[in-house]
Amino acid sequence: MSAGAPPVKLDGLLQRLPMPLLVVRGDRLVFTNAALQALLGLREDELPSVLEFNARFSPDESAWVEPLSRALARGEPLPEQPSWVRMRSEDGRQHLMTMLHAPGRVPEEQLVVLLDAEGGDAVRRLSAMLVSTAAQLLRCRDEAAVLELAVEAVHQQGFYVSVMLLEGDHLRHGPLRQEPEGLAAAERIYGQSIHEVRIHRAAMPQLADVLTRRKAAFHPDAFSMARRIHPPEVADNIERIYPPGSRALDAPIFVGDEPFGVLAVQSPTLTPANAGALELFAQLIGGALENVRHHRALEARLAEVSRLQGELVASERLTALGEAAGVVAHEVRNPLGAILNTVAVLKRESRLGPSGAAAVEMLEEEAIRLEDIVRDLLDTVRPLEPRPRLLNLGELVHRALGQLQGREGLPAAHVVFEEAPDVPDFSGDETLLQLALTHLMRNALQASPARGTVHVAVRRVSRGVSLVVEDEGPGIAGTDPHRAFEPFFLTRANGRGLGLAIVRRVVLAHGGTVHAGARPEGGARFELVLPL
Repeated sequence: MSAGAPPVKLDGLLQRLPMPLLVVRGDRLVFTNAALQALLGLREDELPSVLEFNARFSPDESAWVEPLSRALARGEPLPEQPSWVRMRSEDGRQHLMTMLHAPGRVPEEQLVVLLDAEGGDAVRRLSAMLVSTAAQLLRCRDEAAVLELAVEAVHQQGFYVSVMLLEGDHLRHGPLRQEPEGLAAAERIYGQSIHEVRIHRAAMPQLADVLTRRKAAFHPDAFSMARRIHPPEVADNIERIYPPGSRALDAPIFVGDEPFGVLAVQSPTLTPANAGALELFAQLIGGALENVRHHRALEARLAEVSRLQGELVASERLTALGEAAGVVAHEVRNPLGAILNTVAVLKRESRLGPSGAAAVEMLEEEAIRLEDIVRDLLDTVRPLEPRPRLLNLGELVHRALGQLQGREGLPAAHVVFEEAPDVPDFSGDETLLQLALTHLMRNALQASPARGTVHVAVRRVSRGVSLVVEDEGPGIAGTDPHRAFEPFFLTRANGRGLGLAIVRRVVLAHGGTVHAGARPEGGARFELVLPL
């Protein structure tokens, strides 16, 4: 560098260099460029002494900084320096720098350049963190957990981050870690939660392009990008709150071949090198989301296989039961008919006396009970062929309750019946449904205590019409709810175990569903839904 070179031109070139740079003459700094002024928080015309400049180094660096300062002041050969040093910037943060020096324009000057030494080490640290997090992501079984874990891991590395979720032609914010003050201001401007703001993808062409090309985009100026996305007042707020010199990365997230969203990262420390690591991380997020969906599909398939196996076992059981029921009906009904005929003859006999009449009465009751058991058994196993016509569920419930009112052997429970006014008629077999509802109501009344209450509600639901029956009895706690509908499954000592099995068969024959469960206040809750 010759002494006759125009200093103005040289200073102008040095001023524009992006790395921090200074010129030392003796114990003074005679030149600092804009990058160093920004790093140290210096005014444009402020030239600190070497001693003041040295104060910005970490105390651990004094072993070589002081000898270097003396050598510079005396014009002596410079001592050997470490490959990297730690400096404190104006905001108090530590920076890892490499110092390079060369002769200045005149012999007594030294040109010193500070290069960022954090880049390679930061990328290694970031990559190690992302690999560790990726292993945790694969253990997640929920998409929300995957996204929360991912954004928290990136945020812990000093980045602002959010996931933009693609929903049809719109994008909205998913999990994020941003400056709270900025979020609050944006929500005041939008008038709603930031997670509810939906932006058409046409208004965010840079994100649409990222998803179309399946390639990340690095933005050296995050604020100019924000002005293309957000309203001016939101963009002004972002520029006011977030650190100057912030850069941004938009990395696509794909689940399989389907676009899922964009991983958006912002920070002044974002570089093309660590941006590449974050782009790879976005791919790992997509893989973890796909893993969650595979597990969910597998669980659904296993549940379907279990359901089909259960139906097969139930079908085989009903087949065997049907064969047995046919034999029982044939062998029992004829003797029962003979017994009942004999009872009818004996009841007309006047010479029985009180004890004989009581015995005949008991004989008749037991014969009728056996006949009911045989009929229920046949109802449980016989093929059902509904003959549908338009019915009103409320009317069927009223009729079932009327048939059971005052029946001997049933507790005098109080029945509360609620029927919504908008319940439409539906198509069903009146005889079969009346049979099922009578069994369901009888089951609730039998389970209730003497002064208990049975709650019955009929209403319209999205899948059709619903009937809910709740009692205050012992309930089915500790029992698999599906078993309540199995033939001969008993919850009472004097039950037959066939009524709820009949209910289930009739409802399924109509394409409906029936569920059993526990009532929160105690007791059992049954709900059947019949399609319109």
